[in-house]
Amino acid sequence: MNHPQVCRIPRDDRDEFILYSTAMNPTSSPTVSAVYTFNRTGELKRPLFACSVSAGFPSPADDYIEGRLDLNELMVANPAATFFVRVAGDSMIGSGIHHNDILVVDRSLEPISGKVVIAVVNGELTVKRLIKNGENICLKAESPDYPDIHMVEGTTCEIWGVVAYVVHAL
Repeated sequence: MNHPQVCRIPRDDRDEFILYSTAMNPTSSPTVSAVYTFNRTGELKRPLFACSVSAGFPSPADDYIEGRLDLNELMVANPAATFFVRVAGDSMIGSGIHHNDILVVDRSLEPISGKVVIAVVNGELTVKRLIKNGENICLKAESPDYPDIHMVEGTTCEIWGVVAYVVHAL
């Protein structure tokens, strides 16, 4: 069985990315299709309106801008420890993660039970919810169509980071 190459997450600002595909391991269905580094060179400041948007009945809009919101500042707390991945598949649909979404992953966050993580299991990159119950560790799928991954003797697992944000189109 062919496994993807062991890869490192780049720690500089080069525009590196790592692609994963079924061609690398035709017997599995990947849950991550690409890994991207964070580029700290630009800012993306957009207007932030002082009024909130009603999700129920409309309310009168205020006509002023509170300030500027930089999406890098909002979603990237620790730039040196942040990378992005593109999702392949729908095993995490129950947690709001869809096929082709971009995940903002922070390596500096602690991978505690209940968090969604990026992990390398037996050489394959995956996104799942980390569940720890005493000595038992499970990477839980958020769709009944996919099995959970239970850590048993002989299974190798490395947590690459905790998913901090999900970016997807509506």
